[in-house]
Amino acid sequence: MLRSIKKEIQAVFDRDPAAKNLLEVLVCYPGLHAIIFHRIAHFFYRRRLFFIARFISHISRFLTQIEIHPGAKIGEGLFIDHGAGVVIGETTEIGNNVTIYQGVTLGGTGKEKGKRHPTIGNNVVISTGAKILGSITVGDNSKIGAGSVVLKDVPPNSTVVGVPGRVVVRDGQKVNGAVDLRHDLLPDPIAEIINNLYGEIDHLKKRITELEESVAGRAHNAPEKLQKSAS
Repeated sequence: MLRSIKKEIQAVFDRDPAAKNLLEVLVCYPGLHAIIFHRIAHFFYRRRLFFIARFISHISRFLTQIEIHPGAKIGEGLFIDHGAGVVIGETTEIGNNVTIYQGVTLGGTGKEKGKRHPTIGNNVVISTGAKILGSITVGDNSKIGAGSVVLKDVPPNSTVVGVPGRVVVRDGQKVNGAVDLRHDLLPDPIAEIINNLYGEIDHLKKRITELEESVAGRAHNAPEKLQKSAS
Protein backbone atom coordinates (compact mmCIF):
# COMPACT_ATOMS: atom_id res chain seq x y z
CA MET A 1 0.00 0.00 0.00
CA LEU A 2 2.78 2.43 0.88
CA ARG A 3 4.54 1.71 -2.42
CA SER A 4 1.33 2.44 -4.32
CA ILE A 5 0.73 5.69 -2.43
CA LYS A 6 4.29 6.78 -3.18
CA LYS A 7 3.64 6.22 -6.89
CA GLU A 8 0.39 8.22 -6.68
CA ILE A 9 2.28 11.13 -5.13
CA GLN A 10 4.89 10.97 -7.89
CA ALA A 11 2.07 10.85 -10.47
CA VAL A 12 0.82 14.22 -9.20
CA PHE A 13 4.22 15.83 -9.81
CA ASP A 14 4.56 14.14 -13.19
CA ARG A 15 1.13 15.14 -14.54
CA ASP A 16 0.16 18.38 -12.81
CA PRO A 17 2.40 21.39 -13.50
CA ALA A 18 0.61 23.27 -10.69
CA ALA A 19 2.11 20.96 -8.03
CA LYS A 20 4.84 22.91 -6.22
CA ASN A 21 6.00 20.82 -3.27
CA LEU A 22 5.32 17.65 -1.29
CA LEU A 23 3.43 19.38 1.53
CA GLU A 24 1.02 20.99 -0.93
CA VAL A 25 0.36 17.65 -2.65
CA LEU A 26 -0.22 15.81 0.63
CA VAL A 27 -2.59 18.43 2.06
CA CYS A 28 -4.35 20.01 -0.90
CA TYR A 29 -5.03 17.26 -3.46
CA PRO A 30 -8.41 15.56 -2.88
CA GLY A 31 -7.71 13.05 -5.66
CA LEU A 32 -4.73 11.75 -3.71
CA HIS A 33 -6.76 11.68 -0.48
CA ALA A 34 -9.52 9.66 -2.19
CA ILE A 35 -6.98 7.09 -3.42
CA ILE A 36 -5.42 6.73 0.03
CA PHE A 37 -8.87 6.26 1.62
CA HIS A 38 -9.66 3.70 -1.07
CA ARG A 39 -6.50 1.69 -0.41
CA ILE A 40 -7.54 1.41 3.24
CA ALA A 41 -11.20 0.64 2.44
CA HIS A 42 -10.19 -1.99 -0.13
CA PHE A 43 -8.01 -3.68 2.50
CA PHE A 44 -11.08 -4.23 4.68
CA TYR A 45 -13.30 -5.11 1.71
CA ARG A 46 -10.99 -7.95 0.68
CA ARG A 47 -11.33 -9.33 4.22
CA ARG A 48 -15.14 -9.18 3.89
CA LEU A 49 -15.47 -6.42 6.49
CA PHE A 50 -17.94 -4.70 4.19
CA PHE A 51 -19.49 -2.23 6.64
CA ILE A 52 -16.10 -0.83 7.72
CA ALA A 53 -15.02 -0.62 4.08
CA ARG A 54 -18.18 1.22 3.01
CA PHE A 55 -18.02 3.56 5.99
CA ILE A 56 -14.43 4.55 5.13
CA SER A 57 -15.44 5.14 1.51
CA HIS A 58 -18.43 7.20 2.70
CA ILE A 59 -16.14 9.44 4.77
CA SER A 60 -13.85 9.78 1.74
CA ARG A 61 -16.82 10.81 -0.44
CA PHE A 62 -17.87 13.42 2.11
CA LEU A 63 -14.36 14.90 2.33
CA THR A 64 -13.25 14.71 -1.31
CA GLN A 65 -16.46 14.65 -3.45
CA ILE A 66 -15.01 11.54 -5.10
CA GLU A 67 -16.88 8.26 -4.75
CA ILE A 68 -14.86 5.07 -5.13
CA HIS A 69 -16.52 1.81 -4.15
CA PRO A 70 -14.19 -0.16 -1.87
CA GLY A 71 -14.54 -3.19 -4.15
CA ALA A 72 -12.94 -1.43 -7.13
CA LYS A 73 -9.49 -2.74 -8.11
CA ILE A 74 -7.07 0.10 -8.82
CA GLY A 75 -3.50 -0.24 -10.08
CA GLU A 76 -0.54 1.97 -9.26
CA GLY A 77 0.03 5.55 -10.38
CA LEU A 78 -3.62 6.65 -10.63
CA PHE A 79 -4.00 10.45 -10.86
CA ILE A 80 -7.43 12.00 -10.26
CA ASP A 81 -7.14 15.68 -11.24
CA HIS A 82 -9.54 18.04 -9.40
CA GLY A 83 -11.84 15.03 -8.99
CA ALA A 84 -15.19 16.50 -7.94
CA GLY A 85 -18.02 14.26 -9.14
CA VAL A 86 -15.87 11.25 -10.03
CA VAL A 87 -17.72 7.95 -9.47
CA ILE A 88 -16.01 4.54 -9.69
CA GLY A 89 -18.22 1.45 -9.35
CA GLU A 90 -17.73 -1.74 -7.37
CA THR A 91 -16.45 -4.09 -10.10
CA THR A 92 -14.34 -1.50 -11.89
CA GLU A 93 -10.76 -2.49 -12.65
CA ILE A 94 -8.19 0.23 -13.38
CA GLY A 95 -4.68 -0.45 -14.65
CA ASN A 96 -1.46 1.44 -13.95
CA ASN A 97 -0.70 5.11 -14.69
CA VAL A 98 -4.31 6.08 -15.46
CA THR A 99 -5.42 9.74 -15.42
CA ILE A 100 -9.01 10.69 -14.58
CA TYR A 101 -10.46 14.22 -14.67
CA GLN A 102 -13.45 15.66 -12.81
CA GLY A 103 -16.97 14.44 -13.44
CA VAL A 104 -15.96 11.03 -14.82
CA THR A 105 -18.25 8.04 -14.18
CA LEU A 106 -17.08 4.43 -14.42
CA GLY A 107 -20.50 2.91 -13.89
CA GLY A 108 -22.87 0.06 -14.62
CA THR A 109 -25.88 -0.13 -16.92
CA GLY A 110 -28.39 -2.06 -14.83
CA LYS A 111 -29.03 -4.24 -11.81
CA GLU A 112 -27.21 -7.31 -13.07
CA LYS A 113 -24.88 -9.15 -10.72
CA GLY A 114 -21.22 -9.96 -11.28
CA LYS A 115 -18.87 -7.87 -13.45
CA ARG A 116 -20.94 -4.84 -14.44
CA HIS A 117 -18.42 -1.99 -14.51
CA PRO A 118 -15.59 -1.14 -16.93
CA THR A 119 -12.06 -2.46 -17.09
CA ILE A 120 -9.57 0.33 -17.83
CA GLY A 121 -6.16 -0.56 -19.26
CA ASN A 122 -2.77 0.98 -18.52
CA ASN A 123 -1.81 4.57 -19.42
CA VAL A 124 -5.41 5.59 -20.21
CA VAL A 125 -6.59 9.22 -20.06
CA ILE A 126 -10.29 9.80 -19.28
CA SER A 127 -11.25 13.43 -19.84
CA THR A 128 -13.70 15.68 -18.03
CA GLY A 129 -17.29 14.45 -17.79
CA ALA A 130 -16.75 11.20 -19.71
CA LYS A 131 -19.04 8.27 -18.89
CA ILE A 132 -17.83 4.71 -19.39
CA LEU A 133 -20.70 2.35 -18.67
CA GLY A 134 -21.07 -1.40 -18.45
CA SER A 135 -18.72 -4.37 -18.41
CA ILE A 136 -16.56 -3.12 -21.27
CA THR A 137 -12.81 -2.79 -21.74
CA VAL A 138 -10.81 0.31 -22.61
CA GLY A 139 -7.50 -0.78 -24.10
CA ASP A 140 -4.05 0.40 -23.05
CA ASN A 141 -2.82 3.87 -24.05
CA SER A 142 -6.28 5.07 -25.09
CA LYS A 143 -7.86 8.52 -24.65
CA ILE A 144 -11.51 9.19 -23.89
CA GLY A 145 -12.63 12.69 -24.92
CA ALA A 146 -14.47 15.12 -22.64
CA GLY A 147 -18.19 14.44 -22.34
CA SER A 148 -18.02 11.15 -24.24
CA VAL A 149 -20.37 8.27 -23.40
CA VAL A 150 -18.60 4.96 -24.03
CA LEU A 151 -20.79 1.85 -24.23
CA LYS A 152 -18.60 -0.51 -26.29
CA ASP A 153 -15.08 -1.91 -26.00
CA VAL A 154 -12.27 0.44 -27.02
CA PRO A 155 -9.23 -1.09 -28.78
CA PRO A 156 -5.74 -0.26 -27.44
CA ASN A 157 -4.06 2.95 -28.65
CA SER A 158 -7.38 4.57 -29.60
CA THR A 159 -8.99 7.98 -29.19
CA VAL A 160 -12.75 8.05 -28.53
CA VAL A 161 -15.11 11.05 -28.68
CA GLY A 162 -18.83 11.71 -28.95
CA VAL A 163 -22.19 10.42 -27.69
CA PRO A 164 -22.19 7.51 -28.10
CA GLY A 165 -18.41 7.28 -28.16
CA ARG A 166 -16.73 6.63 -31.51
CA VAL A 167 -13.13 5.66 -32.21
CA VAL A 168 -11.60 8.48 -34.27
CA VAL A 169 -7.90 7.56 -34.03
CA ARG A 170 -6.42 4.06 -33.75
CA ASP A 171 -2.72 3.17 -33.58
CA GLY A 172 -1.86 6.71 -34.64
CA GLN A 173 -3.97 6.49 -37.80
CA LYS A 174 -7.02 8.62 -38.46
CA VAL A 175 -10.33 6.76 -38.58
CA ASN A 176 -13.09 8.00 -40.91
CA GLY A 177 -11.22 11.19 -41.72
CA ALA A 178 -10.83 12.27 -38.10
CA VAL A 179 -8.13 14.75 -37.12
CA ASP A 180 -5.35 13.62 -34.80
CA LEU A 181 -5.20 16.31 -32.13
CA ARG A 182 -4.09 16.78 -28.57
CA HIS A 183 -6.22 15.63 -25.62
CA ASP A 184 -7.62 19.15 -25.23
CA LEU A 185 -8.42 19.53 -28.95
CA LEU A 186 -10.17 16.29 -29.80
CA PRO A 187 -12.44 16.27 -32.88
CA ASP A 188 -16.21 16.42 -32.45
CA PRO A 189 -17.91 14.07 -34.94
CA ILE A 190 -21.39 15.42 -34.10
CA ALA A 191 -20.29 18.98 -34.90
CA GLU A 192 -18.71 17.75 -38.14
CA ILE A 193 -21.98 16.08 -39.18
CA ILE A 194 -23.95 19.25 -38.39
CA ASN A 195 -21.49 21.37 -40.38
CA ASN A 196 -21.82 18.98 -43.33
CA LEU A 197 -25.62 19.26 -43.12
CA TYR A 198 -25.38 23.06 -43.17
CA GLY A 199 -23.22 22.78 -46.29
CA GLU A 200 -25.78 20.53 -47.97
CA ILE A 201 -28.60 22.93 -47.05
CA ASP A 202 -26.71 25.89 -48.56
CA HIS A 203 -26.09 23.87 -51.73
CA LEU A 204 -29.79 22.96 -52.01
CA LYS A 205 -30.84 26.59 -51.44
CA LYS A 206 -28.59 27.74 -54.28
CA ARG A 207 -29.91 24.97 -56.54
CA ILE A 208 -33.52 25.89 -55.78
CA THR A 209 -32.81 29.57 -56.49
CA GLU A 210 -31.25 28.66 -59.84
CA LEU A 211 -34.28 26.53 -60.78
CA GLU A 212 -36.72 29.27 -59.78
CA GLU A 213 -34.83 31.82 -61.89
CA SER A 214 -34.79 29.39 -64.81
CA VAL A 215 -38.56 28.77 -64.56
CA ALA A 216 -39.27 32.50 -64.20
CA GLY A 217 -37.15 33.25 -67.30
CA ARG A 218 -39.01 30.70 -69.37
CA ALA A 219 -42.37 32.08 -68.23
CA HIS A 220 -41.25 35.62 -69.15
CA ASN A 221 -40.14 34.56 -72.65
CA ALA A 222 -43.23 32.47 -73.40
CA PRO A 223 -45.47 35.41 -74.64
CA GLU A 224 -42.77 36.66 -77.02
CA LYS A 225 -42.43 33.19 -78.56
CA LEU A 226 -46.23 32.99 -79.04
CA GLN A 227 -46.30 36.37 -80.82
CA LYS A 228 -43.49 35.36 -83.17
CA SER A 229 -45.17 32.07 -84.01
CA ALA A 230 -48.51 33.88 -84.67
CA SER A 231 -46.93 36.40 -87.03
